[in-house]
Amino acid sequence: MKKQLTNTVLMVRPVRFRMNEETVVNNYFQEEMDLKNEEINRQAQQEFDALVHKLREVGVKVIVVDDIYEQNTPDSVFPNNWITFHQNGDVAIYPMFAENRRRERREDILDKVEAEGFLIENVYDYTEAEKENIFLEGTGAMILDRVNRKAYCALSPRADEDLLIEFCEDFEYMPVIFSAYQEVEGQKVPIYHTNVMMALGKDFAMVCLDAITDKSERKNVLHHLKEDQKEVIAISAAQMHQYAGNMLQVQGTHSTYLVMSDAAYHSLTPQQIATIEKHTQILHSPLETIETCGGGSARCMLAEVFSPLISNN
Repeated sequence: MKKQLTNTVLMVRPVRFRMNEETVVNNYFQEEMDLKNEEINRQAQQEFDALVHKLREVGVKVIVVDDIYEQNTPDSVFPNNWITFHQNGDVAIYPMFAENRRRERREDILDKVEAEGFLIENVYDYTEAEKENIFLEGTGAMILDRVNRKAYCALSPRADEDLLIEFCEDFEYMPVIFSAYQEVEGQKVPIYHTNVMMALGKDFAMVCLDAITDKSERKNVLHHLKEDQKEVIAISAAQMHQYAGNMLQVQGTHSTYLVMSDAAYHSLTPQQIATIEKHTQILHSPLETIETCGGGSARCMLAEVFSPLISNN
């Protein structure tokens, strides 16, 4: 039976977190902080540890891997961009826009997941596309409806249409393709990752519909969500900039939880919170440093592990 939610996530603890100079060119969510890099990293580690603690407290299994200092990978805290794990044991490894993010891909992380008792069968490696400057940054670029086999994708310099279609053919998904924009200094620019403007739960979806400026594309996205009985919770552009689209629903011991940052939570209206709580509980945690310098939030920090457990027989 196909599952939309997992009770296991992979998280990478940062050791050199800072504002990534290579990603800021098209991630307009990133901002400077008037702090030394060492202090930024220390605060990011505190935020990371607090989120891990909260997840474990409600029964989510968290596989924590430490980043490697010598690799100098400021965005390693966002592993969902370079790897996805699937229920049949397959894994996909993705091509990354920033050269310093490519060093985040580590064989030993797959070994660690296997050591935790998970089966890895086939590895689909799309990283050759980097030679052609073609990118598809995992579940940053794609929102996967794993039950209904749909991959929602806002095209951008980090989400290539042809590579998305190749992924969908390999993993048996139907692509739902659109363009999404944000306003930067009076100009409409593509949103760098789909997962900052859209989150998909088991039976609901958070979407910044205003970001999808083409009416037929917006209608098509809504059609697919409603066809699959998802209750659509529309968020504003201002809420999107507080990361209200960057959320992930996970399975805890006694309940499911929609994981988000404090900023995202505090941006929601009482009505939106009530609608979410009809479907799931909310788990929020402070991620201000990671959000400000990294331009990503709670969802980006969680690489879902759907791999099957190795049989003990």
